Amino acid sequence: MIEKVLVEQALATFAKAKRLRCMCHRNPDGDAIGSITAMAQLLEAHYPDTPVELYCVDPSPPTFGFLPFVHRIKHDLKPEEGDVFIFLDSAEPKLTEYHETLPQIFQPSPDSTGLRPAGGGEWPSVCIDHHPTNTRYATVNIVIPEASSTCEILVDFSEGAGWPLTPDIATSLLTGVYTDTGGLVHSNTTARVYRTVARLLKAGARQQLIVQQVFRSAKISTLRLWGRVLEKISITPEGGAISALTEGDFLATGADYSELTGAIDYVNAVPGMKFSLVLAERAGKVKGSLRTLRDDVDVSKMAGAFQGGGHKKAAGFAVSGKLVPEVRWKVQQ
Repeated sequence: MIEKVLVEQALATFAKAKRLRCMCHRNPDGDAIGSITAMAQLLEAHYPDTPVELYCVDPSPPTFGFLPFVHRIKHDLKPEEGDVFIFLDSAEPKLTEYHETLPQIFQPSPDSTGLRPAGGGEWPSVCIDHHPTNTRYATVNIVIPEASSTCEILVDFSEGAGWPLTPDIATSLLTGVYTDTGGLVHSNTTARVYRTVARLLKAGARQQLIVQQVFRSAKISTLRLWGRVLEKISITPEGGAISALTEGDFLATGADYSELTGAIDYVNAVPGMKFSLVLAERAGKVKGSLRTLRDDVDVSKMAGAFQGGGHKKAAGFAVSGKLVPEVRWKVQQ
C-alpha cells in the first residue's frame, strides 16, 4: 500500500532528528488523536534517545482520554534547531492552525513541474494522511486517499518499517479506524479495513474498551447539544438536511465544541436526502460539516466552494463570520 521508498525516506528523516514533534489538525477527531498517539508511541519505542512531543491547537475530546499519551498533547509550539515534524491526518497546513504563526515549518506546495519553490520550510517533515485534497506540504508525503483513515496507513507503515505493534499502540490505531468508518458501517469500510482490524486485534487492541468509551458513552451536555442539533433540522429545496448551532447553544447546554463530533451522522440519517450539513459557531468562525450517503453527490466539491475539503462523502469547511437566523412567513388564503 505504501511505496517502500517513502518508508525509507521517512525513517531517514526521523533518524536525524534532535526532537520528533507530532502534530494533528485542530478540533481533533478519533483518527487524529489515534494517529498522533500511536505515532508518538512508535517513535519513542524506536528512537529512545530522541524526545518525542505531541501538539494540537485544541485539546483532545474527553471521549479519547483512555488512550496512551493523550495527556501529553501540548498547544504552544516553539520550533528549535534539529526538529523534525510529523503531520498526521492533516490535508493542508491551515488545518493545524499553526500555519499563520509558524509558516516556516511547512514546505510550500510543488509547482506544476513537481519542484518546490525556493525559500521553503526550514525543518524536515513527514506527512501521513488519507485525504485526497492533501497539498503535499511536507518533505516526505505519505498520502493514501484509498485508505479509510490515517490510522490504517500507520498500520502499513509500521509493518513496512519492521516496527511491531504493542496492545497500547494497536488500541490507538483501532480507535482511528473505528471512528473514521463510523464503527465499520460507512462506505469506506473495505475488505482491507477488515483485514487491518484483524491485525490490530491480533496485536492486542482493546476493542471493547473502544466500543464502550467511544460509541456507548455520552455526557449529559453532549446529549443536550445533540438534542438541539436534531431539533433544528430543516430540509432545503435542494434536498439537504441542515442544522445549525450558535455559541449560545454551546453555553446553554454546557457542551464543549468537541462534543459536536458524531451528531452529523444522525442528521445524515434523514431518508431521501442528497446531503446533510451541520453549521456551528466558534470564536468568530462558522464551521460546516458535510456528509452524504449517495454515490452521485460529492460533498468535497461543496466544501471546496468555501476553501474547505475532505472526501467525496465526508467533508468540511470553516469561514469567518457568525450565524444569523432567517425567518420567512407566508399567508395562505
